[in-house]
Amino acid sequence: MPGPDHPITVTPNPARVVVKVAGKVVADSVSALTLREASYPPVQYIPRQDVDMAALQRTDHASYCPYKGDASYYSIPAGGGRTVNAVWTYETPYDAVAAIKDHVAFYPDRVDSITEQPA
Repeated sequence: MPGPDHPITVTPNPARVVVKVAGKVVADSVSALTLREASYPPVQYIPRQDVDMAALQRTDHASYCPYKGDASYYSIPAGGGRTVNAVWTYETPYDAVAAIKDHVAFYPDRVDSITEQPA
């Protein structure tokens, strides 16, 4: 569980979040959630309905976070090798971060850009 030693907050992002790969928009949302965890940089979790899921390809890669649960991954074939496992999702997140269910997040260094614009 998150706590004083490892705080996690999930809050609505009032901005429009746009993710681009290979010159194309793969996500465009005014409903993103910002997850702040301990000393890590904030992460934008974008609802799946605002993501071009057809542009993503599920992989066999998986990871585990003791605070969020099991993560599944996607690659973005249009982006080439650097976009392998560029996207992750917690399909059954722990209760403390239940809000990120049905959302995906992108590694900033594996996509062209993640921008926040006035909504």
